Amino acid sequence: MMEKYTASKFFTEIIMIALAILFIAPIYLVFTNAFKSYNEVLNSTASLPSALSFDNFVKVWEQLNFPVVFMNTLIITVVSVAGILLISSMASYRLVRSPGKVSNILFFIIISAMIIPFQTMMIPLVKVASDFNMIDSIPGIIMMYFGFGVPLAVFLYHGFIKGIPLELEEAAAIDGCGPFRTFFKIVFPLLKPITTTIGILHTLWVWNDFLLPYLMLSSPENQTISLASYVYFGQYMTQWNYALAALTLAIIPVLIMYLFLQKNIIEGISAGAVKG
Repeated sequence: MMEKYTASKFFTEIIMIALAILFIAPIYLVFTNAFKSYNEVLNSTASLPSALSFDNFVKVWEQLNFPVVFMNTLIITVVSVAGILLISSMASYRLVRSPGKVSNILFFIIISAMIIPFQTMMIPLVKVASDFNMIDSIPGIIMMYFGFGVPLAVFLYHGFIKGIPLELEEAAAIDGCGPFRTFFKIVFPLLKPITTTIGILHTLWVWNDFLLPYLMLSSPENQTISLASYVYFGQYMTQWNYALAALTLAIIPVLIMYLFLQKNIIEGISAGAVKG
């Protein structure tokens, strides 16, 4: 029997449509204005471009040396996220499977880093990085991403691992598997939903991050896309057409990845909520 269409459903749909438009509007403005000239961006921001021109993208590609900054961003993101996943999953597994006061204290020390604002650590971070020769170094900034990304990942992994039956590991131990083999052959494959979620969330964070690269990377050959794009934001004038074209080039790879893996994000969050 068909459910009756009520006034409350109608207003709910209107609200949902309005919210969808609200979230889509910034993406629309970025993509449409990336194809316009500077004057057209200022005079008709919300309209479609009068002509489909790729001049902005060509200019950005040349000015930013886009292949270099893209590769820097890719290397930093891939290595940082892979390291965060490996370190966090192994640490969480050991904390869960070694219950006690020491494990609880270590867990709370790790996750307590999530409540410390990054702004309070900026000056000490620069000082420490300078002492260890990590300024303007891609390996150096990757190490920093490890430190900033591990707390959230440990928090999410910790709750998920609690839902994995201990009997599976006991059976593996009977078959002769050591701790490392048990983890990588038995436990880690079962962490796929939450691993995918953590990986995507941290990829979006590292790829789009501006503040940490701004503090740590200075030479053009080490810059990321977001940092290199800052050249279009001047004190007296912002070159919006070039800035939005650079932003579009930066968004496209992450957007494609998100569209292909959004199902895994939802599954991972749902599974983590149930198991945690």
